[in-house]
Amino acid sequence: MIPIAAVIATATAVGFGMEHRLGERAEAMARRILWLILWVLLPPVVFFNIATLEVTAQVGAGIGFAYAALLTVLATAYLLGTYVLRLPRPAVGALMVTAALANTGYLGLPVSAALFGLDELPNAIAYDIAVSTVALVTIGFSIGAAFGTVAERPRERAVAFFSRNPALWAGGAAMLAPAALTPDWAVDASQAVVFAILPLGFFVVGVTLAAEADEGGLRFPPPFTRPVGVALGLRLLLAPGIMLALSRGLHEVPESYLSQAGMASAINGLLIAHEYGLDRALVASVIAWSSAIVVAGGLVLALV
Repeated sequence: MIPIAAVIATATAVGFGMEHRLGERAEAMARRILWLILWVLLPPVVFFNIATLEVTAQVGAGIGFAYAALLTVLATAYLLGTYVLRLPRPAVGALMVTAALANTGYLGLPVSAALFGLDELPNAIAYDIAVSTVALVTIGFSIGAAFGTVAERPRERAVAFFSRNPALWAGGAAMLAPAALTPDWAVDASQAVVFAILPLGFFVVGVTLAAEADEGGLRFPPPFTRPVGVALGLRLLLAPGIMLALSRGLHEVPESYLSQAGMASAINGLLIAHEYGLDRALVASVIAWSSAIVVAGGLVLALV
């Protein structure tokens, strides 16, 4: 956990500092990194891991519970954002994305390995693939297309969903791919890419926080606003609470699924916010706060 915390803190601080030193050049670098993740790194990760996924009874129950939690959180975020906080549509979409989508890959896999050992890692990977990856390319990008500023009419939003979503096509191809196209070395390489994306993603978080601060929208650390607090409560309390209740009451799930359900907000939320025009400041703030809380909690558990 200590190396993970160090990587996150360093990458975020470097991104924040570079934006102050280089300004628009750092923001251009962050946009290129997001493009690299979205169009180059993410599709093969989705393809090779979905193509090799095996589902057991425990894993299947956990995945079902995870979707129950995700949909509950998603609906709650929409209702609170629209009718209680009365946020504009790009901010409502940002609230939904940050509350529903978890960083079960870049952060969740290292945390699961550190807390439960490498033997539990395959279960954590199954959760990341079957829940987070699938939800990202379907639910996440749909929210971006529906609530972002990239399009106005329903037809334009539908076109934006399919044309700006390469991981969706990779996932569809994976379901049809024969085993010969998924050798072990390729799967191992794709999983290594997941860990390599960790510093890249948090570098972008740092740049985004600094850019919004320059525009008067943020400071570092970002302010703890009502929307941020709501997103954190839904992501870190409600989602794992539902998983725990269903696991205790209906069917036991792998131990890593409780930590995966309560993982920090997904870095890929920035991809959606950037690509579709959601509230970047809110997305970056929730990612920063939730990651800090999860890493601090993980450090405490690892030392106990």
